[in-house]
Amino acid sequence: MTESTVAQSKEKILIVDDDPSLLRLLGIRLNAANYHVESAQSAKEALGILKSFQPQLVISDLRMEGMDGMALFEKIRQQYPSLPVIIMTAHGTIPDAINATKQGVFSFLTKPFESQELLDIVQQAIRLQPLSSQGNADQESHLWRDKIISRSGVMETLLQQTFQVAKSDFSLLINSQSGTGKELLAQAIHQASERRTKPFTAINCAAIPEQLLESELFGHKKGAFTGADQHHIGLFEASDGGTLFLDEIGDMPMSFQVKLLRALQEKEIRPVGSTSSVKVDVRIISATHKNLQKAIKEQTFREDLYYRLNVVELVLPPLSERREDIPLLAQHFLSQTSGQTTKQVNGFSQTAMELLICAPWPGNIRQLQNVVEQSVALSTESLISESLVRSALREAPNQHPSFQEARDQFERDYLATVLKATAGNVSQAAKIAQRNRTEFYKLLNKHHLNPEAFREV
Repeated sequence: MTESTVAQSKEKILIVDDDPSLLRLLGIRLNAANYHVESAQSAKEALGILKSFQPQLVISDLRMEGMDGMALFEKIRQQYPSLPVIIMTAHGTIPDAINATKQGVFSFLTKPFESQELLDIVQQAIRLQPLSSQGNADQESHLWRDKIISRSGVMETLLQQTFQVAKSDFSLLINSQSGTGKELLAQAIHQASERRTKPFTAINCAAIPEQLLESELFGHKKGAFTGADQHHIGLFEASDGGTLFLDEIGDMPMSFQVKLLRALQEKEIRPVGSTSSVKVDVRIISATHKNLQKAIKEQTFREDLYYRLNVVELVLPPLSERREDIPLLAQHFLSQTSGQTTKQVNGFSQTAMELLICAPWPGNIRQLQNVVEQSVALSTESLISESLVRSALREAPNQHPSFQEARDQFERDYLATVLKATAGNVSQAAKIAQRNRTEFYKLLNKHHLNPEAFREV
């Protein structure tokens, strides 16, 4: 890694103060803590630096000549609504600073302050607030994934893998819990593929009655059955040249699975009531929250169809495994929801955001969206409070996982813990778990855990 690469990976902070000596002191402290720092001696200068520097945090004095810290904050909020701002204030202006936090400023520092106090609050601001994971990247190269909001390392690894397989025509299976954004990932795959100019079509296999599923996917001829008063083109034919996303494939009836398998093998479909087949060129992406290998053993899912669909498997992590994305997602849903109301809700209090980050999220991203929407609906302040978030978490659907989901989560967490403790040594981990190696490997495969990821470099 080159020196310039290291510099680019640092989190960037812009400090603003009309006192050159304080600017210099702050710069020394923050540079020593491995932050990349730029300074400005006025709010006007700071606004000029913001666009090119793209900081993750702004620290500004409250009292400055010309435009003061609060006026600067208002300008920043208009242009960069998710960028956190810390206000520095003298002891006599603490009431003004407290009022500033009510208006959306992240926090304030009372001068003089200790170095550790500064570093603690800076770390909190950067940890709790949304950051741009592509600050210095070529934005155009990320257009295929622009709807996926993330700065998580585990998600970045998945997206890199996704981009590699998107260029091929392999059938893909997305395995994840409900509410994690499987369709968004499927759309991203389509956008990164050579098929992006052709249709992307999605269908939830669990939401279509069994008697209508064949007609929905393959189409039907006029008069094929009662109520078929006109010719209907199915989703396979409508998606010709493009991508067909089959969500909740694990809920597809066994009686239809053999027909789907035949269509995938022969690359043609026969509409209901027709005597001739239609050639189709469609890439299949399927998704499920179920354990399909278990379903195969229970004879509720065909093994031959499983291997036809699962040429490459992508495992989308639950929200609890990508907690660094929660501030980003919460702010995104806040912006969406605020656009549908006249309320001026600008953000979350620090304690409210901490509560969001630490919540269990059995309902994943869908549950987070529900909590944010409810909090905005009931908020009477510019910042969403901890009490509103706590109330919404209690009332949100899917707050409590099923027994099976809870057991799976425990198993996954336990296996990860023993692998981490043994640095990925399967023999030692199996001994701790009091399981033989074969059984332990089966558990690892069940939960998609790779021992190599836990080995010390």
